[in-house]
Amino acid sequence: MAKEVKVLGGWSCPYTHQVELALKLKGIPYDHIEEDVWKKSPSVLEYNPIIPIYKKDVPVLVHHGKQMAESQVILEYIEETWGVKNPLLPKDPQERAYARLLAKFINDKVWSCNQVSYQ
Repeated sequence: MAKEVKVLGGWSCPYTHQVELALKLKGIPYDHIEEDVWKKSPSVLEYNPIIPIYKKDVPVLVHHGKQMAESQVILEYIEETWGVKNPLLPKDPQERAYARLLAKFINDKVWSCNQVSYQ
């Protein structure tokens, strides 16, 4: 049975794992569609039309037929759509800012070491 949420991503892409972890923490059922991060499939090209401009293909989240790309944008969408259960960020503004700082550090410094352009 197809679920209302789909994630197009690759097992080797840490940004796909971020999105899937957020969905799991929220208890949101989803279908994972495995994509080869080195080859642009017709599905990825259909759901992520900004690939030629942005150069980042996965992950892509599809919710009720509407798609969005870029892991941080997807995480914000997940929080705004299903924010009540298991918030991804602390309620306190200072703690939330610190959590965002840590996330940015991990994305910029740790994952960028791979020198791979998928996000």
